[in-house]
This record gives sequence, structure tokens and C-alpha cells, in this order.
Amino acid sequence: MILMNFVTNYIDALLRGATSPHLGNGSISVARGMAIVLLGGAFYGSVMGTFGGFTGDRPLQAIYSGTKVPILIMLTGALAMPSFFVLNTLLGLRSDFGEVIRALALSQTAVTVVLASLAPYTALWYASTMDYHAATLFNAMMFTVAALAAQWVLRRRYASLIARNPRHRITLRVWLVMYTFVGIQMGWVLRPFIGQPDRPVTFFREDAWGNAYVVILETVWIVISRR
Repeated sequence: MILMNFVTNYIDALLRGATSPHLGNGSISVARGMAIVLLGGAFYGSVMGTFGGFTGDRPLQAIYSGTKVPILIMLTGALAMPSFFVLNTLLGLRSDFGEVIRALALSQTAVTVVLASLAPYTALWYASTMDYHAATLFNAMMFTVAALAAQWVLRRRYASLIARNPRHRITLRVWLVMYTFVGIQMGWVLRPFIGQPDRPVTFFREDAWGNAYVVILETVWIVISRR
């Protein structure tokens, strides 16, 4: 009950802050946000890994995916952060970087909150199809929806920074490109998140490295060509 109150109060403050950057600031901490990333990411990841049912060793996929989704979200931000710090320094915005980190961290929290809210749709989709490629694209769409929704939180948090120095508008756009690029590739490296039912359940694929963007185009083509 205490945990549930903590989660709901934090999410309420976070989402109200998306409407006004001054609402709920006192109750929104980055540390608590990272706890929400762990909880929300693990919840969505667990649902994401249930494709193919629960026979044999398939339940392990839900555990693996529940572990890896929070890693994906936090590691993507961590890998993109050093170059973003250099960019802010070059543009003379280093003094604001503490506030920048806070805004970025809260946007990652928002991603997991939205993802967790979309988990029932993923479960419903799994109940409607056994097409692995369609399931992959559906999950990619869920991550896209969550990322777009989180941008509302990020832009609100950035409003005061942009008002202080318009160059923050440039860095915000660059961050979105960097985060998306790194996130897609990290998702490929950390796969499988869904797991093909006809392949053994593993935490990582043996052929982990490769070009995620080529695979995405191939997957889209396979789904379209089957229609």
C-alpha cells in the first residue's frame, strides 16, 4: 500500500508537471524517478516477453525482458550523455547542465510510465496474433508512442531553460536525435526482448552486434509483403 501510494503520487506530480513545469516540483526527485524507471520498465518488459505463451522455458523470456527494458532505457541515456555534455559546453550552456540532466531524467521516467500504461494493449495484441514480426513492430510502435508522450514532459521542463537561453532549443533537438539513434541500436544489441517461439530462450543473442536500421527495414518489408 505504501509503495502504491508512492508510485501514484509521484506519477501524478510528474504528469501534472507536464502541463505546467512548476506543478509538483517539490515532490519530483530524480532518484525516485529512477525507481519508477525500474518498476515501470520491468512491468512492461515482463509483458513484452510473454509472446509465445508460458510453455517450456518461455517464462524465462518474461524475466529476461523485464530485466532488460530498464537497462535499455537507462543505458541509452547514459551513453548519449557525455557527447551531449560536450555540446552544451561548446554552446556555453554548461552552467545549466544540472537542470538539463534533471529534465532528461524525468523524461525517461515518463517513458516508462507511458510504457507501463500501454502494457495491456501489448498483451491484447499477443492474444490476437502469433506473427513474430508483427509483434516486433507493435512493440516498436508502443515504444514510439511512449517516447513521443515523454517529449511533452521534456519540452515543459525545458521551457525555462529555453527562455533563459534560446540555444537550449538547439540542444533539445540534438538530444532527441542522439537518444533515438542510440536507443534503437541498444535495443538491437540487448535483444531478444520478445523472443521467437521456435528459438531457445537466451538473455542475449549470439549474433548481438549488427545494424539495427537494416533489420528494421527488412522487418517492415516482411510484414507488408504478407498482407
